[in-house]
Amino acid sequence: MKQLTYLLHFLLRFNFSKLSLEDENNDKSQEGINKASKGGLIYGEYLQLNKILNAQELESEKKGKKIHDEHLFIVTHQAYELWFKQILWEMDSVRVIFQNGHVRDERNMLKVITRMNRISLILKLLVEQFSVLETMTALDFFDFRYYLSPASGFQSLQFRLLENKIGVPQSLRVPYNRRHYRDNFKGQDHELLLQSEQEPTLLQLVEAWLERTPGLDSEEFDFWGQFEENVLKGLEEEFALIQAKAESEEKDDLLSEFQKQRDILLSLFDEKRHEHLLSKGERRLSYKALKGALMIYFYREEPRFQVPFQLLTSLMDLDVLMTKWRYNHVCLVHRMIGGKAGTGGSSGYHYLRSTVRYK
Repeated sequence: MKQLTYLLHFLLRFNFSKLSLEDENNDKSQEGINKASKGGLIYGEYLQLNKILNAQELESEKKGKKIHDEHLFIVTHQAYELWFKQILWEMDSVRVIFQNGHVRDERNMLKVITRMNRISLILKLLVEQFSVLETMTALDFFDFRYYLSPASGFQSLQFRLLENKIGVPQSLRVPYNRRHYRDNFKGQDHELLLQSEQEPTLLQLVEAWLERTPGLDSEEFDFWGQFEENVLKGLEEEFALIQAKAESEEKDDLLSEFQKQRDILLSLFDEKRHEHLLSKGERRLSYKALKGALMIYFYREEPRFQVPFQLLTSLMDLDVLMTKWRYNHVCLVHRMIGGKAGTGGSSGYHYLRSTVRYK
């Protein structure tokens, strides 16, 4: 064993010494041509870094008292806005594919899934980004918070556009200071928001796509009838198992829980009940789209449904990550200002908490 160790040390020393004796002109790491020296577009110009890196103007410094952590606050929010811009870029491209009917081509479906997954990865990054802001204490924030008023995160045009384009319904929006959210935006920003409300949302486009699920209206196979039959059979079997148990508090709890689940499952087969829940915002898809989604889910291993199932999964990921982002935002605001009013005049933490229910 010692001989092997000595041999390895010898070979390593030999190789390193050989390397050191090589002519520098033969070092492949130095091969290449410095094209930038000949002029043309360079890195900083391409990314317009002069604009980006000089866009951090501290209000505290303007007032004669530069507060160190305000720089972090600005950079973090600017990074959020840049990522919001990328999410909107991806989201708009996906909506165009749906609007043009190109989702019938599997290659375009794969493109949609790739872009939706990209949005999810960006949102994961944005959820984690709160941890950077959390390195700033509440007292650090209060050192410069006074200078920010009446600026507020609610005034993020891009985030409001994102909500509209995904499908946050106007009827379920939480009023901002008892006013319509759009009243807080003026001029072109107001027009962009109004326009985004009138465009087909991602949810509406996916809904129309689900209503066209292959096989849903097939005369040869009654998916919905078969599904209902299986659900009823499963409920009967579960009820029989609970009834077979000896009388106890546990049995009462199981029966109570069973009744809740039974009501939810049976409501799937009651179209009027579905329409009622839809009007209340408790369900978001049309009755036919719901059937399509369930068919894709239960037959996800079939070749024709594998790609559609991936899309539905990516949409669920998007919904969860948006909720996580809102929740982390609520927690951060509560940590920094407690129950105080926001810099824009809202109720702050209480308002943000009420928006976590958006789905």
